[in-house]
Amino acid sequence: MASPSTLRWFAASVVPLVFAVVGCGRPAPVVNESRPAPVVGKVEADEESAPNLADVPFALTDQSGQEFRSESLQGKVWMGAIFFANCPGPCFRENQAIAEILREIDDPGFMVVSLTCDPVNDTPEALAKYAARFEADPARWKFLTGELTLIEQVGQKMFRLPVELGVHSERGVVFDRKGRLRGGYHLLEPDRIALLKKLILEVLAEPIDPPAALRPGEPQGATP
Repeated sequence: MASPSTLRWFAASVVPLVFAVVGCGRPAPVVNESRPAPVVGKVEADEESAPNLADVPFALTDQSGQEFRSESLQGKVWMGAIFFANCPGPCFRENQAIAEILREIDDPGFMVVSLTCDPVNDTPEALAKYAARFEADPARWKFLTGELTLIEQVGQKMFRLPVELGVHSERGVVFDRKGRLRGGYHLLEPDRIALLKKLILEVLAEPIDPPAALRPGEPQGATP
């Protein structure tokens, strides 16, 4: 039978390790300086410094088993978020908030991209079952899986959110039609969700860039 001192050593050594591995939106116990600081609040559009969709092009797999390419987001206002299906609680609440946002902002020009940080377990089949719990419209809400290294790059470099296996931020980040990051808010706090909705509506209301002017003498509807 193990001595009391051995049991105390086991508890002190193993329990923190369990939390480090499982995690769900919790900071990791060991500081990782390579992680970006989470985006907080509204960010002014800046052509030079704002993270841009073009910076980290990606191709991942959605809940229907189809390839989803980042190029398809061009011209849309969209929100990015990170989760995993086996998360014990916060992720479910996070996605409930996203479902509510999509119901309230019923605009075909707005969509959500949710990246799993547990891609081995979150297969397209698993994501399809998970998405069904929120009655997610696959045309407006993509649950994406793929290589963890790529997901980490997209989350850290584009979303500017911490992400690694089983650990993530519970924020939603908003991108405009030019693919620029415009801000982010926590998805588990009602006042932050209200600010997130406001930001999405503001970005949706921004004028769409007109098509390039026709060359002098070029007829309407001409094709190159």
